[in-house]
Order: sequence, then structure tokens, then C-alpha cells
Amino acid sequence: MIIEIDFNSDEALYLQLRNQIILGIATSRFREGEQLPSVRQLAETIGINMHTVNKAYTVLKQEGYVKVDRRRGAVIAVDIDRVEAVRQLRRELQVILAKSSCKNISKDEVHALIDEIYENYGGHC
Repeated sequence: MIIEIDFNSDEALYLQLRNQIILGIATSRFREGEQLPSVRQLAETIGINMHTVNKAYTVLKQEGYVKVDRRRGAVIAVDIDRVEAVRQLRRELQVILAKSSCKNISKDEVHALIDEIYENYGGHC
């Protein structure tokens, strides 16, 4: 498992870890049913606190990307309710698109970016 954490970033470490795992799922580096390293193992590998890894796993569980099995630990389980996922995406996109509008980024430029980025992730989860 390759996880890249930027210790100089303003973004919280647990969010970076969460985002790296989501990107891994979207790009099929991590597959449904695959076991993630234990909290202790991942913390030692990356060089971060176990509580940070635990928080990332907890958030991933709450968001429906992993489930926690007593025997196997954290396991990839993409079971987000689609309707709720669309609602959440809408909320997030509203802010992103408002920022884009303020910076005079055109609708065509936004669509081109979405097409380019989605090409990497579409349909892999």
C-alpha cells in the first residue's frame, strides 16, 4: 500500500490519509473486500500517530468506504447510499463551482476538467 502524506501541508494528516485511500479505491489500487493494514502497522509505516490513522479509518467507515470487522480489521466496502452520495456531491460542487465562477472559470473549462478527471476514476468503485 503506497500512501503519500505531506507533513508540510495545511491539510490535517487524517484527511490526507482518508483522501489517499479514497483515491486508491477510485483508481482500483484498493478493491472491494481488500483488508487495509492495521492501525498500528499503517501508523508505523507512514510515521504518524496511531490515533491519526484510527481517525481516518473512522471517517472512512462513517462515509461508507470501509467496514470494520473484528477479525479482519478495516476492509474496503464501498456501500454508500447513492442518493445520499449525490446529495453530498451537490453540496460540495456548489462551493467549488461558486469559487470557479468568482475566478471567471467558464462552464466549458469546468466541464473539460470534470471529463479529464473523471476519466481516471469513472466506474472503478
